[in-house]
Amino acid sequence: MTETYDLRINRIKHGTVLDHIVAGRAFNVLSALDINGMDGNQVSVAMNVSSKQYSKKDIIKIENRILAVEETNRLALITPHSTINIIENYEITEKRNVELPKKFTGVFKCTNPTCISNSSEPIISELLIINNDPPRLKCKYCTRISLTEEILK
Repeated sequence: MTETYDLRINRIKHGTVLDHIVAGRAFNVLSALDINGMDGNQVSVAMNVSSKQYSKKDIIKIENRILAVEETNRLALITPHSTINIIENYEITEKRNVELPKKFTGVFKCTNPTCISNSSEPIISELLIINNDPPRLKCKYCTRISLTEEILK
């Protein structure tokens, strides 16, 4: 029995592929990475793609941009089991998993609407990881504790 696979998104020559993203969270990932298409790099997004491991997943391919470890670790809160593939000349030259950092600075907002980091003051949000599984975050300024689902709303 021979299996055939459809290539739904073209291969990229140079860049980063974000694979095994939790289904439906591709746009959260793009937002966390501050990718909006304005830099001119081609970005391909596939959502709810069949996956042997997770039944469904999202995939993002970013042409001509290599994401640093610090950037991709932002994804640990959104999609903790995602894989990062660095592509050179159509080949995977590096493969890594995301790791939950000790804190997120300027990536996610505090869930407390009256927190100083959500005001018109020039203060950048800072959420500290106080528990890894499940992730719980504490705001540096107002000390509110939030779960992942609350942060991603």
